[in-house]
Amino acid sequence: QVARTLGKRPIIIRTLDGGGEKPLPSFDLGEELNPFLGWRGIRFCLDHPDIFLPQLRAILRASSGHNVKIMFPMIGTVNEIRQAKKFLDQARDDLEETGLPYDHQMEVGIMIEVPSAVAVADILASEVDFFSIGTNDLTQYTMAADRGNSNVAELAQALNPAVLRLISQTVNAGHAAGIWVGMCGELAGDAAAAPLLVGLGLDELSMSAPSIPAVKEAIRSVTTADARRLAETVLNLDSAQAVADYLAAAAA
Repeated sequence: QVARTLGKRPIIIRTLDGGGEKPLPSFDLGEELNPFLGWRGIRFCLDHPDIFLPQLRAILRASSGHNVKIMFPMIGTVNEIRQAKKFLDQARDDLEETGLPYDHQMEVGIMIEVPSAVAVADILASEVDFFSIGTNDLTQYTMAADRGNSNVAELAQALNPAVLRLISQTVNAGHAAGIWVGMCGELAGDAAAAPLLVGLGLDELSMSAPSIPAVKEAIRSVTTADARRLAETVLNLDSAQAVADYLAAAAA
């Protein structure tokens, strides 16, 4: 229904991203000491082809005549995306056997949410058509700080220079391989950070609808050259507060 409504406009469909803060009521994931570091996202799906393959077939079927892209969450290793692509190939074969149409050129992307993915982003970029940086999870995994824990909330900030440098590394690796790099998560919808994200080279930002006007206005207010200079300065600051203060001063 969404693909039909959007027509030729692009839509990215993420495969099942359960676990961690997103429980699956219809499936018992068992008790885990730390579910954020456990059986979640692509890890769960790769272990359950009976759940994964129907999703892949459905996404492929929805792609017929529409601009649908597929995205795999929580990729932390090169082997995981290669396994996921094998399942996608199997889903394609299933549709071929039944004569059901699908978009043979559908783009395949991954979420960049864990530091290990950033470390091998140059290799991952050769496997996919795009990256989408999930800043919420990337921040908590980089800072070892649960974003839902008020005791460490000061650490779990996406404007921390450590997180921003990982974003920059990811963008650079993606662009070097000729793929586009987007961002989702709270930072993508932060109008104050929009000039910085432009300067870091992000190609696309995903946000909730109410955030769009302010972010558009912020992007229109800055030139690409100024945004790049802003990013160069910010990457050398020493704290999230220093970054926030600098962005506020630059916008004043």
